[in-house]
Amino acid sequence: MNDPDFISLVPTLVVFALAVITRRPIESLISGSLVGLGIIHGSQFIGGFAGSSIRVMTDPDVAWVILVCGFMGSMIGLLIRTGATSAFTEKMSGYVKSQKSALMATWVLGIFMFVDDYLNSLAVGAAMRNLTDKYRISREKLAYVVDSTAAPISVIIPFSTWGVFFAGLIVANDIAPEGEGLATYISAIPYMLYAWVAVLLVPVVIAGWIPALGSMKQAEIRAQTTGQTVPPGAEHIDKANQSIQPKEGVKPQIPMFVVPMVILIAATLWFDKDFLIGIYITLGCMAAYVMLARILDMHDTFDTIIDGFKTMIEPLGVLVAAFILKDVNDSMGLATYVVSTMEPFLTPELLPAIIFATMGAVSFMTGSNWGVFVIILPIVTSLANSLGADMTLVIGATLSASTFGSHACFYSDATVLTAQATGCTPMQHALTQFPYALIAAAISLAGYVALAYW
Repeated sequence: MNDPDFISLVPTLVVFALAVITRRPIESLISGSLVGLGIIHGSQFIGGFAGSSIRVMTDPDVAWVILVCGFMGSMIGLLIRTGATSAFTEKMSGYVKSQKSALMATWVLGIFMFVDDYLNSLAVGAAMRNLTDKYRISREKLAYVVDSTAAPISVIIPFSTWGVFFAGLIVANDIAPEGEGLATYISAIPYMLYAWVAVLLVPVVIAGWIPALGSMKQAEIRAQTTGQTVPPGAEHIDKANQSIQPKEGVKPQIPMFVVPMVILIAATLWFDKDFLIGIYITLGCMAAYVMLARILDMHDTFDTIIDGFKTMIEPLGVLVAAFILKDVNDSMGLATYVVSTMEPFLTPELLPAIIFATMGAVSFMTGSNWGVFVIILPIVTSLANSLGADMTLVIGATLSASTFGSHACFYSDATVLTAQATGCTPMQHALTQFPYALIAAAISLAGYVALAYW
């Protein structure tokens, strides 16, 4: 659309309305996309849907997500089948003696998995769900802790897939010279307020200084009084997670859990932060070892790899539907409309606060974090230059907005994958987490306003 207006909001509003009513993300996302395509193409919306689907499925970034998520499922399947996850959980249980220590252990483990938010969500969720079940911690509470150390940690520790991606964009948009992108990114880390607040809020919530709120309170009461940690309606997700079981007679080994994680992090960092290459190397090493050590035979090994990939089919379906909605929103100029609407209110001092508020809303509505940053960064850069605003602070606010969208939206990749790994639905996870995300967002916004007049 050449001149986007309020109508560009309609598809996303339809998605949210249906999601609240049905609590089913895929159907809501597809319905919203069809409404948007109807606005763009009229009676030819089916052809538009076919074209959008093909664009999404042939997009290298989408292919990367599908392969990364699928083979992470395969890797976790091998960890479970060889008893490695059970061994790690048993080892951790020696140090965990209460609900609070179980959640704090989850938080600390999430910080160590800094290299990628997908690794964090899937590996930490899989490793800790049985242990937290032991202390009657709801899967929703577990999901909140895991998700709060996924994207936020990957943002503020620059040696991650987020750091290399955004450093490249900073150079591509002439904000920093060639070779200085990561240094510029690092200089903006202190101003990525939402990521800092989201991470540091977790121990506060665990300690009980901020009580369980809204749906989270109901989930915790259910888990603690009945022992039902898996929420009603998420049984199929937990069943999928339990579809792979440790092989009988296999002696669980802690190194089988720790060594693959070390290889994955090292290989990812070595190959220019390419997480997909890291997964291929790790999965190949794992498969070779379990066969050579005769832990699993060849058939069992590759059956487990396939079964692990299968467990990711449902979350991948949600993510593909979210990418289709993003494609529709891009065609309708949603991000451009929101920015142009706020432009009359911009001043150099308030630019970071307004960027965080508006871009956080866009990222939340679209479920896109990296994608929104690609579209918005050139516009934000132009605004910052014309107003004479502090570019480092502006970069920090923009990254904070992307992190908020990843953390809060019910169909963002982080939300969907965390829900899958911890054993609840994306809507259950998003609704219970949302009050804490709003608290972190409010503190961050206040911080940007305070910095404006420092």
